[in-house]
This record gives sequence, C-alpha cells and structure tokens, in this order.
Amino acid sequence: MKVRIAIVGPEDSVQQILYFAEEFSRNENMELVPFSYDKTEEAEQIIQDNVGRVDQWLFSGQAPYYFALNKGLIRAEDATYLTLHGSSLLGTFLEILIHEGNNVNELSLDTIQQEEIMQIQNAHSLKRLNIYSYSYSGYEPAEDIIKFHHKLYEEGKSKVAVTCIKEVHIQLQKLGIPCYRVIPSESSVKKVLTLLKERGQSSWYRHSQIAILGIEVIHSGTSLEEHYYSYEMKHKELDLKHVLLQHAQNVQGSFVQIGDGLFFVYTTRGEVDFRFNDSTRFTLLDDVFLQSRLHIRVGIGYGLTAYDAEQNVRLALRQAREYTEPIIVSVNEKKEVHEYVKQNETEISYTERKWGRDWEQKFKEVQLSPKVISKLEAVSHRYKKNVVTANEVALWLNRTERNARRILTELEKLGLAKVDREEQVGNRGRPRKVYELLFQ
Repeated sequence: MKVRIAIVGPEDSVQQILYFAEEFSRNENMELVPFSYDKTEEAEQIIQDNVGRVDQWLFSGQAPYYFALNKGLIRAEDATYLTLHGSSLLGTFLEILIHEGNNVNELSLDTIQQEEIMQIQNAHSLKRLNIYSYSYSGYEPAEDIIKFHHKLYEEGKSKVAVTCIKEVHIQLQKLGIPCYRVIPSESSVKKVLTLLKERGQSSWYRHSQIAILGIEVIHSGTSLEEHYYSYEMKHKELDLKHVLLQHAQNVQGSFVQIGDGLFFVYTTRGEVDFRFNDSTRFTLLDDVFLQSRLHIRVGIGYGLTAYDAEQNVRLALRQAREYTEPIIVSVNEKKEVHEYVKQNETEISYTERKWGRDWEQKFKEVQLSPKVISKLEAVSHRYKKNVVTANEVALWLNRTERNARRILTELEKLGLAKVDREEQVGNRGRPRKVYELLFQ
C-alpha cells in the first residue's frame, strides 16, 4: 500500500515538485496527489474536500502551511512545507546576477528568516548585498508583503524584489517592479518527501494499534438503588445498550458487557481517533443521555497488545471515577493521560512524571501520589499559573478544599511549594494562604 501525499501550492510550484519527485516517488512507494490554487486562502477548501483521502500534506511554502495550521485544518504531525532557503535562495541570487548584471546591490526579500539570510551571505561572500528583509513566522496576507516591496522600490532603497509567494510575484510584476521568485530545490523536495513517507507509514502502524473503549454508567445513590429494584432502570440500560451497539458498529468494533453498567468496545486507534476528534468528542455522551437519560464516563486505552490496551483502559476508568460528571479519559501506550471534561469542555493532559526513587519515597512518606503531583504540575503549566490557593487546587484536582490544603502543606514541607502571601477573604475568619508552586 502506497503512502498518499497531497502536494498543495500554486500551479507552477506543484508542477515543479512533481517534476523533481516523479522517479523518486515511484521508487519510494508513495503516491503524490496534486492540488493547485491561485490564492493561498483557496487551500482551506482543498483540505476540507480531501480530509481522510491522503496520509500527509506537503505545502509548497510557509504561507499556505501556517494558514492551514492556524485555522485548525491540519495537524503539525500530518503536514509540513518546503523551506525556501539554502540552495533555493542562492539559486535565485544567481538568477538575478545573470539577468540584472553585477550592479544590483540593494534588494528586498520576504518570508525567509534574517539569520538564514546572513548565513547565506557569510558562506558565499555576498555581504555586499544590502537586503531589506520582511521576515515572519506563520502566515501574512499577500497584500502586506506587496506593500513592503512596493514602498522600498518607490523610495529607491531597493532595485529588485525577491519573494517566495506566487501571488506577490505576479502583482509586483504588474506594478513594473523587477521581481524574482524563490522556488524549492530538488534536494529539499526529496528530503521532505522521505520524511512524509516515514510519517505516513508510522501513522498506519499507530492507527492499527488496539484500542478499547470502557463505558460506565455514572450512578448516583438513587440511580444505583433503581438499578437493582426498578424496571425503569432496566429499560434505561436497554436503551443504553442500543446506543452503544450502534456506536460499536460505527467504529467497526466488538461489543462486550463486562458487568452491570460497564461495557467494553474493542476496536483500533484509527477508528477511535476519527470518531473522537475535536468536533465529535462528546457525541457519544450526548447520544447516550438523549436516548437513555443516563450519564456515562468513558475510558479509552491504547496499546500495542490487547493486554496493554486493557490495562490502560482500566487505568483510564479509575481516573475517570474521580469525577462525578460525564468525562472522557484516555491513556496511551506511554501512560500519557488526557482528560476531557464534558461540563466545561476542557482538556487536561499529563503523564506520571518519573520523579526518581528518592522523590517517590518522600511522596510515600507524606502520603502523596506521584500521579496527583504530576497532574497538578501539568494543570499549572496549562494555565500558566504557579501562584495558587487551595480552592484553585481543589478545582483542578477535583478534590475537597481540605484535601487540597493538605497537598499544598505537604508540598511546602518537600520544598515544592512555598507560602507567597496570606489574603483575607470576607470580614471574618482566618486569612487564607496563597502558595507558589516550585516544580521547576
């Protein structure tokens, strides 16, 4: 099976990439699928129309890549772009010398970073070139880049414009400004395609990993009693099974009831990732409640073997049981934990940090779990907040405020927190302590 790689960019860039890669792609067991556009913004529709039809995306330059990435159309692990420096930029300088002669000492250049420009100048004795650069990371509208080149040319500071963007190249030529375009080199094309092929193959293996969904009913004290004594609860569970059977069919999985109110669905990681993406993550929770009026928690375990996946799904469910509201918790083969809370649609990701034997012994002596400390560290980093109160820690860890105060007190003893200040809450009562976390 061939890795399908989409080539996205202006028509001439796409054809240039295909020309460089024609024989190389045949020998490397990959299929190149070309998509061309006139304006960068057209890449959005191209991607939306072809999601799931290709394994990796190759963009002709920085602008379309970051345009798609910033809009959430692609993930960084599924795409990359051709860098237009090194031999590509040097080739453009040589083209200017051939066509414009040796008298061009001032030029304007966009996209490429300043340090890369200086590296080329130093390495190839081009310090005499006075280069006005419009360096940026990410995506910039073509109109702003055109204004940059046009202004310098009108002021007489630049005699030639060098751009990495086709639309800018066309418009500057229409304005009568001498303009040259940087295009990717053959070596850079082959290097990037090799990377994408390896990524695509790795993604296949990843998607074929075993995944187990553990679905468990969240029982209140009342509903637990109903579960044993009422026909109404039995009917709700039948409705729940109907929804879960349909979901198991959608993910091409095997459905098993493990116990009262606990079900497992065996499938693959690729199916789970497709069904539990950012836009559809809570669909199962919503469908279950709509059809059965029951709230559920979902644990997802991934593994290279069925045994590993089952160990991880049970770990995910244990973590999910710390919450009383609907939640999805996943644990992968690296023991990385991702929590998705339905109530406020937030995501918390962390791994049980390897603190070392000495620290783990210290945690054991004060009855603190390394997992809890790792989660607190991860949430603190996520919110970029290391000065906290016990109330905030209680919310982050889904604990009581009393328990959160104990955690902070023990962390202070261990040197992982210190009292930053005390603040009065209301007119009565003792002031509460505000702690600074010292995980760094």
